[in-house]
Amino acid sequence: MKTLKLLIGFLIIILFQSNSGCERDSNKIETEKQEKLLKEAGLEIGMPNIINFKMKKDYKMIQELCDDEKLICYAYTFSEMTGKMTYIGQCQGYGIPYATQFTSPSKKSGGLNTGSVIPQADPNGLYMPASADATWLLMIDPKTGKVHPVYFEPKIIVSPFKLTE
Repeated sequence: MKTLKLLIGFLIIILFQSNSGCERDSNKIETEKQEKLLKEAGLEIGMPNIINFKMKKDYKMIQELCDDEKLICYAYTFSEMTGKMTYIGQCQGYGIPYATQFTSPSKKSGGLNTGSVIPQADPNGLYMPASADATWLLMIDPKTGKVHPVYFEPKIIVSPFKLTE
């Protein structure tokens, strides 16, 4: 009998805890209304009739070209004040935005339904910013031909052929 009372008490506690999350805040209400509107728009308008997938093909080509280890490009800084480019040298590839992360920027913590998303450090132990206005370029030393990473904060242009300045 004592075990039955404990079991009933335990079930009541679980019931109250599961119902305590039923409060509806304004964000949840707005999200539900937005989802309803988007569903209605999708039903009324439908999806675009894409048949050639040109942009996806183009992006596939860009990704494959960027994967060429022997790709030599030409880098320029761009001055917004003067509107002019200045040639800075040859580089390997197109450069990597500073905010690019080697690992996923976040991970799920906790249980399947009760967890939250928390930041995750890169392998170097640092938490990278979500965005940054800088680029890493693998510049080629004109004297030695060796490649060195160079950090750029000014706006840059990288091209697989020389541009007119």
